[in-house]
Amino acid sequence: MKTYAARRASLIAQMQAKGGGIAIIPTAPEVMRNRDADYPYRHDSYFYYLSGFTEPEAVIVLLAGEKNLSILFCREKNLEREIWDGFRYGPEAARSTFGFDAAYPIEAIDTELPKLMANAQGLFYALGSDSKLDAQMQRWLQTVRSQARAGVTPPSAAYDVQVLLDEMRLHKDAGEIDIMQRSADIAAAAHRRAMRIARPGLREYHLEAEILHEFRNNGSQFPAYGSIVATGANACVLHYRASDAELKDGDLVLIDAGCELDSYASDITRAFPVNGKFSGPQKELYEIVLASQYAAIAETRPGKRFMDGHDAAVKVLAQGMLDTGLLDKNKVGSLSDVLENRAYSQFYMHRTGHWLGMDVHDVGEYRDAAPNGAEKPWRTLQAGMVLTVEPGIYVRPAEGVPEQYWNIGIRIEDDALVTADGCHILSVAAPKTVADIEALMKHD
Repeated sequence: MKTYAARRASLIAQMQAKGGGIAIIPTAPEVMRNRDADYPYRHDSYFYYLSGFTEPEAVIVLLAGEKNLSILFCREKNLEREIWDGFRYGPEAARSTFGFDAAYPIEAIDTELPKLMANAQGLFYALGSDSKLDAQMQRWLQTVRSQARAGVTPPSAAYDVQVLLDEMRLHKDAGEIDIMQRSADIAAAAHRRAMRIARPGLREYHLEAEILHEFRNNGSQFPAYGSIVATGANACVLHYRASDAELKDGDLVLIDAGCELDSYASDITRAFPVNGKFSGPQKELYEIVLASQYAAIAETRPGKRFMDGHDAAVKVLAQGMLDTGLLDKNKVGSLSDVLENRAYSQFYMHRTGHWLGMDVHDVGEYRDAAPNGAEKPWRTLQAGMVLTVEPGIYVRPAEGVPEQYWNIGIRIEDDALVTADGCHILSVAAPKTVADIEALMKHD
């Protein structure tokens, strides 16, 4: 638990640099699915990042001032409720186990918070992220303000605590990288499993079931997001969800699936032929997407801008679209014209990556600060950042588009850790060359 204590200390140091004060970070609420059934509980990422504590109904309070303190509010020990809902630490055990200076029952928060807020210089809190806590915050502030004649003052400055935490979370430490590597390994194994079992006549949900089996069988607690299993024309729907179509001979199937392991996500996409053999047109487009991904990966290293990889991928994709006739040179012009006018967006309409970590679309600014209102430049990559690299081509039927490419949807997505001298692909165990995919899928 030393890692979490060190993170709390780092946040307190940042608070002190801004004059000190009090930080309040709640975990996520439990959410009812329907009638007497809850959704599976998942703690808030910011809260977990600072605590390692996974129970609901909990709040972290940090004090930065003459005396620095980390305090946890959590549920009381309750043996009767444990019969129904499982183990609870209770305040005292949670305090000692997770390294807090003090802990209180969550029921005491309305009494204790105004005391802790009194005379604090700044309030570090993510206003608007929790409406229930926002209302409580107003009551606590009113309680503090009501003591003005006794010389008590409320915080005089407000800061978004998530902004400070975002920068911390953007740079992964060795422990986080180890978990993310294991998460990627599990997800890669799930993609290999889906490739091995795929054949005409199955349905998308059969492959999804195999993926979920591999996740849980290897210790992943959850899928990192709703898995996308899209065959044929469905692969041209970026966030396809139905998962009930039949896999047909001659079609591709696109799978975008990652798991969550110990609160860290993986995010992998592969596209492969249902029958195990790429057709000529499928192979043409696949090789273009793969080449564009290699170009983006080459730009994923310290000192490069976040969008450099996207720009490199788009250039390769656009040239491929011209070469195959997806884009008619007589109508769209040269490669420079295609890039300037974004004509490629008919077949490629999303960015080539995003931050990855505790959330699949993880926190962190994508642009660096700029002085005097100037346009912010894209973020400079640094060692320890993790991002996805995921170019694609999606060909919907349209006038002027060669029919042999209709309804082909391809995305190739990997998880890249920026290292001191380049990047390391965490998801390398998921096959992605035509030869490797066909070899894996070869049925005796």
